[in-house]
Amino acid sequence: MSKGMRSLQALPCAIAAIGLLWAQKQPAPKGPKELAALQAVQTAKSPDEQVKAIENVLTNFPDTDYKSLLLYSAMQVEIQKGDYAQIMFYGERLLEVEPKNAFALVTLAGETARRTREFDLDKEEKLAKVDKWAQAGVEAAKDMPKPAPQISDDQWTSARKDLQAQAYAALGMSASLRKKYDDAIADYKQALSVASTPDSTTWVRLGQVYLDADKLDDANAAFDKALGDATAPASVKQIAQSKKDEVAKKKAAGAPKPPGA
Repeated sequence: MSKGMRSLQALPCAIAAIGLLWAQKQPAPKGPKELAALQAVQTAKSPDEQVKAIENVLTNFPDTDYKSLLLYSAMQVEIQKGDYAQIMFYGERLLEVEPKNAFALVTLAGETARRTREFDLDKEEKLAKVDKWAQAGVEAAKDMPKPAPQISDDQWTSARKDLQAQAYAALGMSASLRKKYDDAIADYKQALSVASTPDSTTWVRLGQVYLDADKLDDANAAFDKALGDATAPASVKQIAQSKKDEVAKKKAAGAPKPPGA
């Protein structure tokens, strides 16, 4: 995950963001009961307790000024848990409140693309949604307003760029699953170009598309980029090295045999 995206996810977390908004006194709880319910979100001791506290606010105070923030926070919790169904549940609810919420659009696109497989019976239906969310996410992220003055312009610019990059990466995954390799390559290149800090995972995905398209030298170069990224997780580097080995074997298999071999 790039630095800009980490900044985006860290800045508006449930506890910090609610505290910040209270300090600004806009928006504000509409009474002591809502205030107590919001405080329960802050003091929750586990992810499940936090989601339960969020649902309590949304159920008992449906007109709360914090609805978008609470739904965003619930999404973050479910992303950390890896619960796709709940990510979708809260993401779609957030889009009902804010149809142009870039974070929700890009998250739904990326999470769906990552979980779609080549032989899924509903593959095309899923990928159509991925494309729609991702394209909308790119546009929404371009002029997404800064949520608080405490966030620096540089931080916010990086966050917006990284959201756009994630949207292009989702489009790349969608095109790759359709075996539209030229489109996938273009999307992944755009993701790497837009990102404030290029993501090593995107380099690996780009390399895989080149490999699938039998562009072995380009695949090798992309995997080298992932391996050369000092911030890349060990697991990503392991995959990149494995793919480089696959490229080498493919090259060896296709090389002309020497005389007398």
